[in-house]
Amino acid sequence: MRIRVIILLIAVFFTQDLLSQGEQRTTEDGKSLNVLFRNEGTMGFFAHTRGFGLNYRRGWHVTGQRKRMIEIEGLNMRHSKEIKEKSNIRDNAKGFYYGKLNSVFLLRLGIGFQNVIYRRADRKSVEIRCSYLVGPQLTFAKPIYLTILKENQFQQKDFVVEKYDPAMHDLSNIVGRAPFVNGIERTKLYPGAYAKLAFSFEYADYSNEVKAIEIGTVVDVYPIALPIMANYAKENYIVTLYISFVFGKKWF
Repeated sequence: MRIRVIILLIAVFFTQDLLSQGEQRTTEDGKSLNVLFRNEGTMGFFAHTRGFGLNYRRGWHVTGQRKRMIEIEGLNMRHSKEIKEKSNIRDNAKGFYYGKLNSVFLLRLGIGFQNVIYRRADRKSVEIRCSYLVGPQLTFAKPIYLTILKENQFQQKDFVVEKYDPAMHDLSNIVGRAPFVNGIERTKLYPGAYAKLAFSFEYADYSNEVKAIEIGTVVDVYPIALPIMANYAKENYIVTLYISFVFGKKWF
């Protein structure tokens, strides 16, 4: 009888040990939805209503449902009225945006929080999160340079590269855009701030991975108005919508 009891206790011990090892392997493999990973790092590629960009975000759990987030992202910013033109002066001319004064690029650095609105019950469901971030941003405005058809001192036609001037350049003498490096030394900086509100839908197969689609809106504010197009007012604030494809990892 004692031997049977001892054998039963040993069997129970080893069964529990195997179960705990199985749970440990499951946790390490990221298959358990009940594990709370304290750290998260993600990359995101997004399209917004006025351009494209990429994003890096780092998160730390404050509670089980809330994370503190920091992010850095870079993107371009077009004007909503940009229309690409093609000159007939030269066959191989590059397209250009008539009336565009500056090519605009933004660098944002934000801090905020992300809250879980709906937690996943199983791997076939989707977790819904809400994020809100604010922070400074720096905008780089590089002047547009174009290839222009002009008459030289001998009254001969010649092609020259000049900074776009709406008072001097129009569709009759613009040949096409010049190489991007032209005018880069004349880039101006426009400091500002931004605020972001976003909802993300996380669907990764493993709990230590991040795969999500994020949609949101961003407001960029400029104390000094930003000039992009010659025939439209400078902008003190810009509102954009975006969709982002996010992927990354979680760890302890």
